[in-house]
Amino acid sequence: MSKLKLGPIDDDKPVKITVELPAWVHRDLLAYAKAHAAATGLSQALPVERLISPMLERFMASDRGFARNRRPSG
Repeated sequence: MSKLKLGPIDDDKPVKITVELPAWVHRDLLAYAKAHAAATGLSQALPVERLISPMLERFMASDRGFARNRRPSG
């Protein structure tokens, strides 16, 4: 199995939001959850709700344009 970008997920106090996703994105998230469980040695997949935040965090951390805009100007 190839290495996933998402590693183990910390247990943190969540903030609840509601989003609508296309059905194909939800299916892919379910498949990713299964792959993530296998890659990290979990006995069962985490709910997709637990994956979305770390995925977004990883995406934003790797977005150079976003990082550039967040730097204080000076």
